[in-house]
Amino acid sequence: MKTIDYLVIALFFSVLIGTGIWAYFRKVKDSGDFFVAGGKLPWWLAGISHHVSGYSGAVFVAYAALAYTHGISVYVWWALTIFTGLMIGSFFMAPAWVRLRIKYNIQSPTEYLLKRYNRSTQQLIAWSGVILKLFDIAAKWAAIAILLNGFTGLPVVAGILLAGGISLVYISLGGIWADVWNDLFQFVIQLVAGITMLLVVISHLGGWHEAMNIWDKLPEGNSDPFRAPYGIWFVLTFLVLNFLSYNGGTWNLATRFISQPSPGSVKKSARLSAMLYLLWPAVLFFPMWCTPLFFPGIDNPENSYAMLALEFLPPGLIGLVLASMFANTLTMTSSDANTITAVLNRDIFPFLFPGRRDRIRTLRVIRITSATFLALTIIIALNADHFGGVLGLIISWFAALIGPVSIPMMMGLLPVFNRMDHRAALLSIGAGFLTFLITKFMVDAPLAAEIGSPVAIAFLVYCTTGILARAGGRKESV
Repeated sequence: MKTIDYLVIALFFSVLIGTGIWAYFRKVKDSGDFFVAGGKLPWWLAGISHHVSGYSGAVFVAYAALAYTHGISVYVWWALTIFTGLMIGSFFMAPAWVRLRIKYNIQSPTEYLLKRYNRSTQQLIAWSGVILKLFDIAAKWAAIAILLNGFTGLPVVAGILLAGGISLVYISLGGIWADVWNDLFQFVIQLVAGITMLLVVISHLGGWHEAMNIWDKLPEGNSDPFRAPYGIWFVLTFLVLNFLSYNGGTWNLATRFISQPSPGSVKKSARLSAMLYLLWPAVLFFPMWCTPLFFPGIDNPENSYAMLALEFLPPGLIGLVLASMFANTLTMTSSDANTITAVLNRDIFPFLFPGRRDRIRTLRVIRITSATFLALTIIIALNADHFGGVLGLIISWFAALIGPVSIPMMMGLLPVFNRMDHRAALLSIGAGFLTFLITKFMVDAPLAAEIGSPVAIAFLVYCTTGILARAGGRKESV
């Protein structure tokens, strides 16, 4: 990279931190402002923030590698399943979150679980989610550090510390307001950088006509939408997981719904995010699909997108593309940190320190909690290789474990599951985790079974236990 590229990245970081300082002085007066924007988040801003908070720099590392080796299938099992799941959930699942804030004044996604189930269920889901997010965010730091290494030669350890440190500063200052406005700024950067990369690649292919006829030139199987091991069962599994995750099972995305003024606003924001998932990943992935034509037989496909940018983009635009990759990572990690801080301060700390509720909910303690959580994710990221690398953290751990935690949390929103009480919730989580351990370490299961079995077993146990329960009557609808 050239000097101008570094200046672009420095300007990008300056805007992020500046937004955090602005929100610190102008927007955040109490915990409600810090966590849920006082319930005043506009639908269009929430929709854009929901979209960009749903993926990270891992798209340009782990998913770029899959685009290189497996072609179009990564779009089918990732982007299309998110679009479908969000469109379905926008009718009945996503709007339930804002109703909870209006009815119960919740500020964290797990706060309602105390009333819906009981304290033990709330604490188990809260602790499980916090631990899962430690690993998930760590994967994002590792991904952006790999990109930095590919572009600049910066050691991976230094890249993790840089990306994590920037996010730690601005989210701890400005809360969700800094987060969502930076999301908008970063989305604009992504648009410019992504469209620029698309046009440059099409130009090097020889124009639009040649670009539309690349599929026969790609390695065999790269045009197969269900290429093994990402076959139809894997796609259906991820449809279920993404339905749960993007409608609120991933807590930072639930916060985008909780922070809005009405159910009608939430429906519009969810559909806006869904449409962006349908359209924008195709723009991002097309250059990645073409990479085998430019760099056949590379040893490490995780570096393929960085190689593409360094080969074809002029100085200045390289820095812009790298900034857009940072944008993808920081939007997700900072929103995660904000939401996890809400769970810690609203749900876990009051249980651990019941006599200090007022003290632990001060903005000072909230900001210290946010910074500490992010620091722990950085430590895990520095040891990512012990957990199977970036793709291993994302798919084999987080995706497999999010399902069992999400089942009682998301099904508890729906009146049709009112009969399922805390026993159903606790048993389903335990059964899901046990299934994960069996498929991960004890049997040689196909990838779809490894990812899908925990959520399937959790749902089966949740429903069966609720049906068999005879005592306690029906739970109140939320």
